Amino acid sequence: MTRFSLKRKKNKVIPGFGLSMGITISMLSLIVMIPLLSILLALSGTSFNQIIASVTDSQVVATYKVSLICSLIAAIVNCVFGVILAWILTRYQFPCRRILDGFIELPFALPTAVAGIALTTIYSDTGWIGGLFNKIGVEISYTTVGITIALIFIGIPFVVRSIQPVLEKLDSQYEEAAMMLGASRSKIFFKVVFPEILPALLTGFGLAFARGIGEYGSVVFIAGNIPYKTQITPLIIMSKLEQFDYGGATAIALVMIIFSFVILFSINILQSKVNKAAKG
Repeated sequence: MTRFSLKRKKNKVIPGFGLSMGITISMLSLIVMIPLLSILLALSGTSFNQIIASVTDSQVVATYKVSLICSLIAAIVNCVFGVILAWILTRYQFPCRRILDGFIELPFALPTAVAGIALTTIYSDTGWIGGLFNKIGVEISYTTVGITIALIFIGIPFVVRSIQPVLEKLDSQYEEAAMMLGASRSKIFFKVVFPEILPALLTGFGLAFARGIGEYGSVVFIAGNIPYKTQITPLIIMSKLEQFDYGGATAIALVMIIFSFVILFSINILQSKVNKAAKG
């Protein structure tokens, strides 16, 4: 059997390219594209000036800043601690490691409203942790600090689960060779390990950042909904829906979609450049 025939057979593990591609496009259209395009259709009855007025209102712009800044800080914190958690879970054997590994995915399984209530209870002025900080004059609940903590909670699994497979497959011989050549531990990490996990780290960062921008359930209770201070964009969308301002809510939702798309698209381009630089 020739190499060409082997390659052709390998490409046809899933039979029927046309059928497979058709199913893929149909699923993406029904689940992703059509719902997103419906937002544009919902704006068909709203004038351009009304859309601009809705998305540039001073209170709405303030929510953009709160959501973007808190999501960015939370994603950066998750990158640092996500690398540490992934390293511990893949490189060390200790009792209850499987249990700790399972706890990482708890924010995925836990209803976001339950997470919001729990975080508000713990970090409120009378809570276990919030009470301690309140004694020294530091408030957590109903501040941007509380919002950031909630976003860290829901974003950490994205970073850990992106990095873990890469660390598990990374050959330790490169680290051992660098150690034998006299490299320090920090130099081994930044010169040998970090370039390998950087693409996965960027993926986790992008997912955590995008998820944080659109998060509602776990943030709504701890945010306090204070205009110009702790009001997040998803919350003002819900407020406009309750006021039957469907055009304004849809226009703001479109801005959020654009934000998320730009973030993920930029991360993908950066990740592609990092991969090319690593191979080159």
